Amino acid sequence: MRLSIALLPALAVGLVLAGCDRHNAAAPQGDAANVAAAAAGNRPADEYPTGVLDRSHSGTPAPDRPFAGPQGGEVRLADFRGRPLLVNLWATWCGPCIVELPSLDALAGQDRPDGLRVIAISQDTGSHVDVVNFLAERDVRHLAAYQDSRMALMTGLQLDTLPTTILYDAEGREVWRMVGRAEWDSERIAGLLREARGNAAS
Repeated sequence: MRLSIALLPALAVGLVLAGCDRHNAAAPQGDAANVAAAAAGNRPADEYPTGVLDRSHSGTPAPDRPFAGPQGGEVRLADFRGRPLLVNLWATWCGPCIVELPSLDALAGQDRPDGLRVIAISQDTGSHVDVVNFLAERDVRHLAAYQDSRMALMTGLQLDTLPTTILYDAEGREVWRMVGRAEWDSERIAGLLREARGNAAS
């Protein structure tokens, strides 16, 4: 059941505690929703549950769905093959997405021996400029403004929760997905990321 914009301000805090669902993502993104989500994004990180690791799609090829690159041109996940790839699906109105942005951005800025590349793809349905400005205002330096305004990747990946982050090996095969927020600078994540290198070598 879709949530109307009228209900979003009252329900936003409760919704983001469990992650942001796709029904909310598909709803119109008016000022009321943005204000409520921004407030939720300022909550302490430990008030958001840690994401759930899902390996049930391991080995599945990345979906062939187009999305917008940082300059607005069409991009596909296949364009990134040849190196392990971490794909984060997020939105500007999603509280837990905002909470994990700093550690994800730091990971994206690392010069890793495994060549891991990190991209974050906004699921916002508004203008691309808004996504660019949102990242700039939060001093996000290493994550470029990719955007999937039609949420085609969420459909192709059968997702209903933001944030969701998927690790692909160098051949474009899924290794695992993290449904919900993660601490991307943690030892647990460091160990999980090494799995992409192992898959590529197998």
